[in-house]
Amino acid sequence: MALAPTDFYSQTPDASSTRQQMPSFDFGAKPWSVYKEMMCHVSLRPTRQRMLLAWILFSRGNRHVTAEMLYDEAIKAKIPVSLATVYNNLHQFTDAGLVQQIAFDGSKAFFDTNTTTHYHFFISGEHDPIDIPAEEVVLSNMPELPAGHEITRIDVVLRLRRKARA
Repeated sequence: MALAPTDFYSQTPDASSTRQQMPSFDFGAKPWSVYKEMMCHVSLRPTRQRMLLAWILFSRGNRHVTAEMLYDEAIKAKIPVSLATVYNNLHQFTDAGLVQQIAFDGSKAFFDTNTTTHYHFFISGEHDPIDIPAEEVVLSNMPELPAGHEITRIDVVLRLRRKARA
């Protein structure tokens, strides 16, 4: 298993003192051992349902899912799980730093399996955010932070709509 460090949280250069590292996991390996190791690494109990949800969530690379999308995939895979269990596990994965929760509109939260520093396009009327590499966005003239605070993450979402056809 490769243990090359990757960003655990989306961080800014100013917050490098709080940067945490997460090993990268080889998802091509036997799933149970990989997901059990992942759960143990972040101090989550490797229950059968949690490992199956992790397998569905992480086995297809970086992506953005809602709890409802993951629930539908679990049901199609014949995994007996409730929507509440999916929500609970996604929030536990978020708290553990395995995914990032991103709200693109007021009613729907997406969970992003890419925890490296990056930003997003969100196209109005579509349900699949598009990643923007961090190096393509330049942030400058940051405001002075209130005393005793530090930046933990910056979310940049460029909201788009398709041009009307002429």
